Amino acid sequence: MGKTLAEKILSQKSGSDALAESIVVAEVDLVFAQDTTGPLTIRQFQTSGFEHLANPNKTALFLDHAAPSPNYGLSSDHILLRRFAQQTSCLIFDVGDGICHQLVAESLAKPGDIIIGADSHTVTAGGLGAFATGMGSSDIAIAFGLGKTWFRVPESIKVVVTGNFPGGVYAKDLILHLIGNIGANGATYKALEFSGDTVDSMAMSQRFTIANMAVEAGAKAGLFAADNITKDYLISQGRGNHYQSVFPDADATYEQTINIDVAELEPTISKPHTVDNIVLARELKGTEIQQVFLGTCTNGRLEDLAIAANILKGKKCHPETRLIVAPASRQVLLAAIKAGYIQKLIKAGAVILPPGCGACLGLHQGVLGDGESCLSTANRNFRGRMGNPRAFIYLGSPATAAATAITGKITDPREVV
Repeated sequence: MGKTLAEKILSQKSGSDALAESIVVAEVDLVFAQDTTGPLTIRQFQTSGFEHLANPNKTALFLDHAAPSPNYGLSSDHILLRRFAQQTSCLIFDVGDGICHQLVAESLAKPGDIIIGADSHTVTAGGLGAFATGMGSSDIAIAFGLGKTWFRVPESIKVVVTGNFPGGVYAKDLILHLIGNIGANGATYKALEFSGDTVDSMAMSQRFTIANMAVEAGAKAGLFAADNITKDYLISQGRGNHYQSVFPDADATYEQTINIDVAELEPTISKPHTVDNIVLARELKGTEIQQVFLGTCTNGRLEDLAIAANILKGKKCHPETRLIVAPASRQVLLAAIKAGYIQKLIKAGAVILPPGCGACLGLHQGVLGDGESCLSTANRNFRGRMGNPRAFIYLGSPATAAATAITGKITDPREVV
């Protein structure tokens, strides 16, 4: 009987015949927490009676959500995380290194891995062909101590993507379209498995964007086969030896199949206050925006900065609209400086933040004022997400973000390119 990507990876790692709806116990290849979930994870680890990490070299802490720390409470949490790393010899990525999900993709994740993190967007590593999923801090604490955890093997939904992207349309528009059509609960505890000729030629940055937002439809994982594009990415990161081909069986059984022709898509926006509340960008023309945020684990990669910089080149941001840019990692920032993208963004009026989550979760570096609206390239627009329940968040692609920064109103990027 053929197996889906989720079933294949969980079978290999559990040493059992992992089929949808079955329960397996599997070793994990990476377990991590970040600076908002890490303190609780560590305290739970300690109160559970563990004295040592099962696998220090497969355990990681990231200081990215409050980077740099905006208050003494979070600074004290950072001290706790650093001390724990010193005591246990686990991996730690400090302030300025970047967002956990980007760093996992750059340095740690491998095709066929099982990765769990105390952050829902752990699913990002599915772009590399890893079964990656978020869990609560207590579950992560137990995995810190045991090096394994249990899974209910998810049913899989096959998403077949075909056609060529029209100008001004990107992977972000595709995933917003999908979430809007199946709903925020449309894939609850399912694995979304992406395939089709469009996916076969899709760059890793686009795959990461799509995998990252799979959880916004409730998915347990968002999965891509590991192919030659995956291999080339790992080689570019100096990790070519981490590659293995991972793919579903041709006769795998899926709960359902969803077909999308990207040639029919247009720039898409998610309106407040739910991700599945989608509309075409052109239908919101004229909606005033006070802040544009380019970055996050969804769209803070080099390719995303390039798209925005090339649209903004030689132009200026609207005088009543702020543009905040947060590269997803130190590597991205350095590459963007070398390529001239940062200079273009700054000349257009952007403020560049340190690599990290920045304004995304509303801790600092871009909290919105009462009644303000933000066009963000992030993955969530829940009420209060960016620090103020009386503000409004719209989600869109880097191209839509750049176009909106120029006009000060939500703008279809095809109008300014």
